[in-house]
Amino acid sequence: MVTHKIKQLEAAKAHLARLQTSITKQLQKELAGLPAAYGFSTPEEFFHAVTAAVGGKRKGRGPAAGPKPAAGKKRRKRAVITDATRAAVKKLAEAGKSGAEIAREVGISLPSVQNVKKALGLVKARK
Repeated sequence: MVTHKIKQLEAAKAHLARLQTSITKQLQKELAGLPAAYGFSTPEEFFHAVTAAVGGKRKGRGPAAGPKPAAGKKRRKRAVITDATRAAVKKLAEAGKSGAEIAREVGISLPSVQNVKKALGLVKARK
């Protein structure tokens, strides 16, 4: 019944916790032995050797720093949407230009064009 399944679930959770503890202890033990396994007397020497092997100094780009920007590409500055920009978008939209064409001519991004058109009521609501 349900109580039997609940007991099985609790037993599985306890087993999982024991496995996790066991893995953590084993991993710590293996990591602590790495410097000696590679002939280093201290973890600091090992760390410096590994750092040198992967290219020297870190430049602050770890996994949490996110992806690197594409080479040669600069990040665009944030566009300031003025009344003149809105008027230009409205004029071009009414002339039948596509969003991409408007973005190129006015010098703003396509999402900015879409936001301006939405604010001006130039797009149909989705159904």
